[in-house]
This record gives sequence, structure tokens and C-alpha cells, in this order.
Amino acid sequence: MNPKKIALLALAALALVLFFVFDLGRFLTLTALKANHQALLAFHAAHRLLTVAGFMTLYIVQTALSLPGAAVLSLAAGALFGTLRGTVYANISATIGATLAFVVSRYLLRDLVLDRFGPRLETINRELETRGFNYLLFLRLVPVFPFFLINLAAGLTRLPLRTFFVATLLGIIPGGLVYVNAGASLATINSPAEIASPRVLASFALLGLFALVPVVYGKIKTRREHGKLL
Repeated sequence: MNPKKIALLALAALALVLFFVFDLGRFLTLTALKANHQALLAFHAAHRLLTVAGFMTLYIVQTALSLPGAAVLSLAAGALFGTLRGTVYANISATIGATLAFVVSRYLLRDLVLDRFGPRLETINRELETRGFNYLLFLRLVPVFPFFLINLAAGLTRLPLRTFFVATLLGIIPGGLVYVNAGASLATINSPAEIASPRVLASFALLGLFALVPVVYGKIKTRREHGKLL
């Protein structure tokens, strides 16, 4: 690994260590958000652009470093900016942060993984190059797959960066909208877990299955054409 990659990896590790050593996660909790809600609203009223810029920067860093607190930040977006603007700010920030994590994973780890598992990953890479958008959209729509893990794992494949960005941008809208909308009624929320009810999760799963319809159709069509050739 060259010095630049080592330095970047060390910087990311240092940021993670500082986050946990100084217990910065205590500021990214529902309790902290509720306790500081009025103060944050007052600050936003006095410094609108600064609040938006600070929020988006925090969300991008949190996502890029795979730190805890994404659900609370989405709630905060609704509590501070309302459902519509909050969803836009949170969606753009999460997408940029996820893309940074994807790029870093590809830059730091992809060559090592390919050197060791390249032949085994070739089939997966070919599939992702042709149908990667639908696969990633499915993973984003169904929230049972860890967001940070998808970012890192996708970077180890040949999934095009543009495909990753667009599929992430679109795929996280439903989930983000649910959390941001809940944040707009912050006083009624006692736990982020309350928001992801079985009915909501089932709805996301249904959307995810729709995203896979073109993939299934393509496979069936390919098999039929292959059968005719034989």
C-alpha cells in the first residue's frame, strides 16, 4: 500500500478514534436532539444558511465515516427544516457521504480484494456492470441491509460510480422521507425504532421487489434466447 493510501487510512482511523474517545455520539441521540431543539430552532432563525451548511456537513461526515447517528440526523432535518426541505438536505448529504465512503473503499481496498478474490468476484462484477442500478436500488429501498456496509462493499466491485450515486440518491428517498417527516413532529417520537414499524418495513420491501423486476425479466429473457440458440 502506497504512502498516500496509508495516510488516508490513518486519517480515517484517527477520526473514528476521536469520535469515540470524546464520546461525540452523545450529541447524536434523540434525547440530545429533544433537549436542544428550541436552541437549534433559534439558531436556525438567526443563521439560516449557516445552519443548513453545518447540518449537511455533519451529515456528510457522519455517513462518509460510517458513524452512528444517521436516524437522529434525519429526525433533526425534519425538526429544523420541515418535511420537504429536510428531506432534500438529508438526501443530498447522505448520498454525498455514501459516495465518499464508496470512493475511499475502492481507492484503499479494492486492489487488495481483487488480488485475493478476483476470479471469484468476476461473475458478480459482470452482473453489477449490467444490472447494478436495480440491485443497488433494491438494497437501498429495503432498510434491513446496513447502509454503511453497502457503501463499503459496493466500492470493492466494478459498479460504476455514476450508477452508485444515482441509485443511492433515488433509493434512500422513501426511508429518508419517513424519518424526516417523523422529525417534523419530534415531540411525539420516543425512539427511532418506533418509526420503522412492520408495516413501513413491508412497504419498503415491496418497493425493493419492484426494483428487481427488470433484473428477473432480463434473466428470463436471456435464458430463453440461450435456449433457442441451443
